[in-house]
Amino acid sequence: MAGSYVNQVRLVGRVSDVGEARQLPSGDTVHPWRLVVPREDKSTRSGRKQPDVIDVVCWSAVTRRAAGRLQIGQDVEVEGALRRRFFRTAAGVGSRYEVEVRSLTRLRIESLP
Repeated sequence: MAGSYVNQVRLVGRVSDVGEARQLPSGDTVHPWRLVVPREDKSTRSGRKQPDVIDVVCWSAVTRRAAGRLQIGQDVEVEGALRRRFFRTAAGVGSRYEVEVRSLTRLRIESLP
């Protein structure tokens, strides 16, 4: 049964924060950034569409380089996996979900699905 489990994410959206690559205490380098994907199916009471703001991280050298060239407002397609990360804070242990990028493609507006 384990061979049939899938953790695969595909997102198409707009870059809202480019972040900066940083080195972790482990010696690994990570480049976090954010992606905004408008919700097609739900509007607020004011009629505005509610977006999803998604934390995205690039671990590999190839995806970190691609993330380093991103600009706010740029349309992109991301493929990867959903990960839950745990970390320590002053208040105790915290966690967050983020998409770990396997591939990152910058898009032109006319190439959006």
